[in-house]
Parts: sequence; C-alpha cells; structure tokens
Amino acid sequence: MVELRPRTARGTVAKTDAEEILRSLDADAVDSPVAEGSEGDVETWRAAKLPAPVQFPLVVILSLTVSSLGQSLLGTLTQGELAAVSKPLDTGEDIALVTGWRILELAIGWFGNLDSIDLAALSILCRGPSLYLLATFYDVRPASVLSALAVHVLSTFIPFQLLRPVSRAHADDKSVPNREIIADPAVQVYTVALSTVVYSVSLLLAYKTFLPRVLVLYFEGIHSVAPAYDATYSSVTPVAVLLGLAAKTFIFTPLASTGRSAEDKKLQRFDPVRASLGETFVYNVWGYTTKAKVGILRTAVAVVLTFVNTYLQCAKVVAGVEPAGAAGYAAVWTVAALFSGVGLGLVGRS
Repeated sequence: MVELRPRTARGTVAKTDAEEILRSLDADAVDSPVAEGSEGDVETWRAAKLPAPVQFPLVVILSLTVSSLGQSLLGTLTQGELAAVSKPLDTGEDIALVTGWRILELAIGWFGNLDSIDLAALSILCRGPSLYLLATFYDVRPASVLSALAVHVLSTFIPFQLLRPVSRAHADDKSVPNREIIADPAVQVYTVALSTVVYSVSLLLAYKTFLPRVLVLYFEGIHSVAPAYDATYSSVTPVAVLLGLAAKTFIFTPLASTGRSAEDKKLQRFDPVRASLGETFVYNVWGYTTKAKVGILRTAVAVVLTFVNTYLQCAKVVAGVEPAGAAGYAAVWTVAALFSGVGLGLVGRS
C-alpha cells in the first residue's frame, strides 16, 4: 500500500542505540533509520511510549480541545463577530455531521501518515475558502478571519507535532532525495507562483461567469456582491498566495522528495505478455511510479477535503446559505485545488 508519505523519524548522533531502544518500547514506532536532530528524538520517544491504539484517540481529543478553547477565546476577543454571521448547530444530526467530518479529517491525516506541517497546509486549503467568503462578502474583519484560520490550523498542527515526528522532507534532512530541488529558493518561488496563478485565475473566472449569480440566489446574508464584480488580480492575490503556498507545501514538497522504490523497479520489469489478466488490469489502472502515486493521492485528498469542508462550512455554519449555493461555491475552490495539484505534479515528476 502506498501511503501519502513513508514513515520517518529523527534522532541523535547515536542513532543505532536510540533506534533499538525505541523498537523495544514500540515495534511500530520506528520503521526507518533515525536522522539527525535532538528535538525529533524527544518527539519519537514520546510517541513510542504511548500504546498505538491510544495515539489516534489522543490526537482527536487534543484537536477538539484546542479548537474549542480557541473558538471560545476568539469569540471573546472579536466580541462575537464570527458568531453574528454563523448559525447555531441546533440539531444532533448537524453536530454529529460536523464533528464526524472533523474526526475523519484527522483520521485521513493520521492513518495517511501525514505530519504536522502537512496538516497545517491541508487545513489552510480546506478552511481558507469559507473564511475568505466571510471577509469578502460578510464584512468580517480580516483580523478576525485570520485568527479563526490560525485556531483551525493550530488545532491540527499541535496534536500531530506532539505525537508524530516531522517528515524528512519538511525537516530539511540532508539525506532526502532531490534535496537540492526542494531547498532551491527559485524552485520554491516558482511553485508557489504557479499555484497562486491557478487559484487567482480560477476565482476570477468564476467571478466573471457564474459565481455572482450563485451568491445572489443562494447566499441570503450577503450585503453586496460588488466585490465579485470589482475583483481584480490584485484583490484576490493575498488569498491566492496563501493557498498557493499551502498547496506547494502539501503536494509539491513530498512529491519532489520521493525517491525511487523497489516497486518502481518491478514496474519497469513488467511484461504484458507474461502477466496475468489481473496483473495487467492493476498495471493499467495503478501502474504509476511511487512518486506519481504520492502526487495523485495528495492531490485527491486536497480536492476531496476542499470540497467537503467548504460545503459543510457554508451550508451548516454560515447563516443563510442554501446547499446549492454551498456546492457551487465549493466547486470553484475544488477546481483550483485540482489544477494546482496537476501543475505541481508535472513540475515535480522529473
């Protein structure tokens, strides 16, 4: 099975001894050589001391706790500005739906073996569109919107940071494949710019075509749709840069840092003449290199989570939004995430 990233951990100079100690505590805690970095050694030690069945429930508890405390503090500091444009979750069905989706997001991150930086980037991709809606059309102050985004990001970043070491790609490990590409400032700027352009063009095209009509018909709480008609590249650049940076972090960096695997060698030796019907079918459907699979899976995760999260936030949380409008608005950002992933995949495949 191909994970969203291979499991990795960091350690100290005496990495062999540390690895043996950790394996004695938890056989599943370390399954790759320990790289340099004393901070990672502490993180791995903490995770290894916890029984595996306890770790994910603890992630959920920590995430929901941080989110609840952050929302309470945010409500006090902003004097209920966000609550004024939100509708309460009155029914048990709505509460279960929103909470269940939140747990599912965390499960995708945990069992997909993502790290804290992955989750932070994914949180921005998923929650950014609905908060942009509030800032642009509901007259919510940018400071309040950014604070809400920070709370959401921290509620995923903190639990994963405490219980799972950062991947080699995000830790700037010298042994990671294609490190010179990942660390190249020009490549960093180019990939962020690529995703920024994709998000900007997608949003502006939607503004110039169908989105204003969707906002008028299905978003009752909007005061004016003038921002949609007056939108320019400069006005959408801030949100596009933020989401472009998140897309680069979540998709391009892990993709570019994926090296050749044993499965890639088997793929090269595939002989359609000697292969069975089942083997040929699998090859035709999923016969990609490990690097390509990482890019495909991460893009798929970004696309699906962007749509569902944006839809739920609009339809269940923002006051006055009908389901059809929530779906139409979410589709804009979903398309942007898809084409951003495709573009980053083409850049990082070499």
